[in-house]
Amino acid sequence: MWFFTVPLGAIIILAVGKAFGHTWADIGLSRRTVKKGLIYGGIAAGAVLLAVIIGMLLPITRDFFLSDTYSSARKALVAAFILIPIQTVLPEELAFRGILHSSLHKLGGLKAVVIIGSLLFGLWHIGSSLHLTAGNAGLTNILGSGTGAQWAGIGLAVIATSFAGAAFTWLRHRADSILAPIGLHWAFNAFGALAAAAAFQL
Repeated sequence: MWFFTVPLGAIIILAVGKAFGHTWADIGLSRRTVKKGLIYGGIAAGAVLLAVIIGMLLPITRDFFLSDTYSSARKALVAAFILIPIQTVLPEELAFRGILHSSLHKLGGLKAVVIIGSLLFGLWHIGSSLHLTAGNAGLTNILGSGTGAQWAGIGLAVIATSFAGAAFTWLRHRADSILAPIGLHWAFNAFGALAAAAAFQL
């Protein structure tokens, strides 16, 4: 049952947004921008793939890919193609680059979307980053362990995901389609998971 909780929440948010007058175009799901969204998303995903491969192969950055969460190929594959799309990417993009993007844009324009939306996206990741340093060899080597390292890891995660949120928002604006940030978001998470499993074999 837990598997469907987050997607169900996203569907409810989408339904509420529609009830309050947000059109499919407002949310970034207009049929006329599907092709553009796929192109932008595909190019962005390709760039991430190249960066991840280089980062994984370089000894100086390889440790940052060593996450205990994806220590086996099976875990990484399930995460990349099932858990990440359904539990993370689609719900978050519908919420943040869909309904929230549309709402903030109506209230304060693109500037409000970038600043407020990105900050909220970063804060959203506090919970998922609580044990970030403990499970990542590269971060543990730099920050150490203990409470201080945990708080530092949370801070870094919030900053990093806030900047990621800004990138997703920019891509959503450029493509006028939510499909573009969906592609980029999936690429970051999925290729990162697959690279982690591969890094354990090097």
